[in-house]
Amino acid sequence: MHLMVLSLKYVRASAGPSLPMRRVIVEVRSDFPVDVATLWDELSQIEHHIRWMADAQSIEFAGSQRTGVGTVFNCVTRIGPFVTHDLLAITEWEHMARIGVQHKGIVTGEGDFTLEAPSAGTSRLIWREQLRFPWWGLGSCGAWVARPVLRAVWRGNLRRLGEQLTARGSR
Repeated sequence: MHLMVLSLKYVRASAGPSLPMRRVIVEVRSDFPVDVATLWDELSQIEHHIRWMADAQSIEFAGSQRTGVGTVFNCVTRIGPFVTHDLLAITEWEHMARIGVQHKGIVTGEGDFTLEAPSAGTSRLIWREQLRFPWWGLGSCGAWVARPVLRAVWRGNLRRLGEQLTARGSR
């Protein structure tokens, strides 16, 4: 069993003097009945994210690097009828503690996964994202609509990650 907490808000950002954007700040937390090493082992394998992220349809690395700062990959992301081709770059990699990523594409921003050990044999994943929606068509409306959509998608993602970790531990 794991606990999820979700916090969403959006604020007006700017892409320059005449191109307003909307920024959505999301934080999701989940506790898992596995140690941090087990959670890290799954999370640090970027290509495995498509197993538990329903919105991540495919991941293709831009080079031979698969882990660590400087890893770059393309992710086809689908939420409902909307599909984007996102370029992501790993900007932080602290073994068993943190992975930071920069989003480059139609939706831009930064995100990170932070791991904690609240008690022996348990782990906590804190997933933070600051996403900026473009001014054309998705700006204000996209940021407003993103709140409940991201809540539902990311809750499902963490539930699937928890199920995967639990099944892995029972093998």
